Formats: sequence, structure tokens, C-alpha cells
Amino acid sequence: MNAAGAIILTVFMLVVLFGSRRWAVVGMMGGVLFLTQTQQLQIGGLNLFAIRFMEMAGFARVVSRKELSLGRLSKIDWALIILFTYTAVVYCLRATEGQAYIIGNSVDAFLCYFAFRGMIHDMEDLRWFLRSFIVLLGPFAALVLFESVTGHNPFRFIGGGMYDWMRGGRLRCVGTFRNPDLLGTVGASFLPLYIWLARIREERKLALVCIGCCVLIVWACNSGGPMGAAGAGVIGSVLWLMRTRMYVVRRSMVAFVVLAALVMKAPVWYLLARMSELTGGDGWHRSYLLDMAYQHIDKWWFAGFPVIETGDWFPYALSTGADITNEFVSFGLNAGLAAIVLFIYLLTTAFSNLGKALALVRYQNDGEESEFLLWGLGVMVAAHIVNWFGITYFDQSYAIWFMQLAAVTSITEHILASNREELSEAVPEVEENMEAPLVESGDEVLHVSLAS
Repeated sequence: MNAAGAIILTVFMLVVLFGSRRWAVVGMMGGVLFLTQTQQLQIGGLNLFAIRFMEMAGFARVVSRKELSLGRLSKIDWALIILFTYTAVVYCLRATEGQAYIIGNSVDAFLCYFAFRGMIHDMEDLRWFLRSFIVLLGPFAALVLFESVTGHNPFRFIGGGMYDWMRGGRLRCVGTFRNPDLLGTVGASFLPLYIWLARIREERKLALVCIGCCVLIVWACNSGGPMGAAGAGVIGSVLWLMRTRMYVVRRSMVAFVVLAALVMKAPVWYLLARMSELTGGDGWHRSYLLDMAYQHIDKWWFAGFPVIETGDWFPYALSTGADITNEFVSFGLNAGLAAIVLFIYLLTTAFSNLGKALALVRYQNDGEESEFLLWGLGVMVAAHIVNWFGITYFDQSYAIWFMQLAAVTSITEHILASNREELSEAVPEVEENMEAPLVESGDEVLHVSLAS
């Protein structure tokens, strides 16, 4: 870690440790955007990246100030704990090397997610953060634009990459991240939230500026994955017009996939290759990776499979194994099919909470502002899912996902916990208004999600 990195890290850690709870979120995200993975210390043979110092500071803060109660965990909390614990245990029992890395990933997930869980409590916290995030997002987008125009990474002084990755005659920027797709994830994942913040009149001007910053970041990364995720965010936002007929959208999506599987000569996952013709990127690689994972499922379904042994999956030789550009396949290779199921369960639980919260705010007629942001959170999760078919989150980018997932958990739990009695009345009424069943398992609203 150089002097500049140490200074930036110290400033943001002080904000996290001693600032207000809301400013602590900004401090955490400052570390994500303005520190690189090369800023690290080696202690006892362990690589302590800058983001790990940030997440440890955040977790220590929320626990010491009792901003987080570990005694009252939600379904989403437990789903995340079980997913990463199971993945780490299975991997460590199966593998002969790499245990420290996979354990580190699980610890990162726990510390980062629960730090944000303690800092974000309700919808007002999210609105405040989205307004305040401009102090980071604006300068960051400007520096990324500088990189795109000049070809020089302004974050070079703290280890920002200087790559000559080009596509279509234009540079693929990386900023403080290790890959253009991960840089683009910043813009693609926040875009749906700002689209829906712009629906609130008093927030509109600032939200439009932030939308511009998000679009600029996605444009500068010049990558198909974030382009597709941003596109999913826009489409999910347009589907607001179908908010009381989402069952039509879901059934249409299923029918499209089934029909495509019947008429296509190649497996249905080669649709990713077709989509890349519109968004750019190596869609063939992503499709072929899914094809190879399916063909070799007998080798990894039970407890995973060493990535190095996937080197012969592709026509070109790879000494370190295939480039696993798919989050679902990554979980499968680490800990088998059960890990993928647990990952999907985490996502469906998040959608379920959003669905129940949406049903409740509609029933209470609290105004559209809460409904706008809940819808935006759902579209944001859907954008991540689209993105995961083209990239796995590494370096500090995982913190963005855990911050946003923590927001989903805290906000929906706050809405539901405050109105448990009204929820049982809200579900039948919303079900009747939608002219389609919302309840398919007990009292849970499972199918009001935006992209399930």
C-alpha cells in the first residue's frame, strides 16, 4: 500500500468509524470507488485488501454502536449465511488448495453485508444515500470519462490498471477496478434506483444528473455485460406499466424460453450469444461455458470441481482453467449443484420480500414514492442477475452487490415488521385487484417480483 492509498483509506475509515450512520454508508462506498485492490497489506501470509479494512471497520462500528441486532435475523440474512457457509465448508472438504481464498470470500460476504445491514435501516436512509452519493459518483464518473478520452487511467497513482483493451476502436475503461465489466457494474446497478428516484418530483434534478453519471460509466466500460444489465434495468422500469399484470410478463418469458428451446438448433443458452450481437461482448464464450458446464455436470454436481481441470473445455488451451464468467457456474464449481440452488433461494427470498412489501404499501395507499423505490430495488436485483451471466464479482465490486442486497433486506423488513397485522389483509386485496393469484405457498407473496 502506497502513501496515497493509505491516506485515502484512512479518510474513508474515519468517516465509517466516527461519522453518522448515514455518512458511514457513503464512506464505505468511497472506499469501493476510490481504492484499488493493489492497495493491500500482507499480514501473516494473508492479503488484507483496502476494502477488507473498510468492511472490518464498518462491521466493528455497527456492532459496537448496536446499530445491528444479530439476534433478529431475517430469511434473507439466513439465506446468505447458509449459502456462503455451505460453499466454504464443501470447498474446504473437497479441495487440496485455495481454502484461504474461499474462506476469505465468505468472510468478506458476512462482514460487508452485515455492515451495510446495520447502516441502512429504512427507505429514508436509502433516499438520503442516493442523494448524497453524488459527491462520490459525480467525480468518479468524470475521472472515468477522462480515462476514456485520454487513454490514461487517472487512478494509476493508487494502482489503477493501464490496459490497452479495445473494442470497436474504443478503449474499455477500468477505473479503480480490475475489469471493464466490473467498472460497468457500478453504473448498471445504480441506474434503476436513480430512474425511480427521478419519478419523485423533489429528487428529479439530482437523480437525472446521477442517471447521466451511470450511463457514462456503462458507456466508458464498453462491455456487453453491463450494457445488458443496464438494458434490463430500463426494461424492468418500463414494466411498471404492467405492474398489476406481471403474471402475463412472467408467463410470456417462460413461453418464449420454451419456444426458443424447441425451435433453436443449439441449446437455449446460446441466446446469450445472439444478445451480444446487440450489446457487444463475447456472448459466444458465455454460452459455450454454460454448454460445457452442462456437459460435465456429472463431474461437479455433487461437491464442485477444480477450475484448473476446466482448461480443456474450450477450443483454446488454458493452463489456469476456463474463464468462469458466470456467477451461477462459479458457485457450482466451488460447491456443487446445491450451492447454485442456495444462491437462487437467496435471490427468490429477496424478490419475495420485495413482493410482500409492495403489496403492503399498495394496500395502505402510502403514496407512490415508496412503491417507486421498491420497484427500483427489484429491477436492480434483476439487473445483477443479467450481469451474472457474463461476469463474476471479484476485487472490491462485490461490496456494491452486498450494499444493495442489504438495502433490500433492511427496507423490506422495516416495512413488514411495522405492519405485520395489515399484511394478512393486504395480500387478499392486492390479489383481487391483480386478477391473478399472488399467494402460492402459505401466506407468502411469491410472484409479484419483477424478474422472477
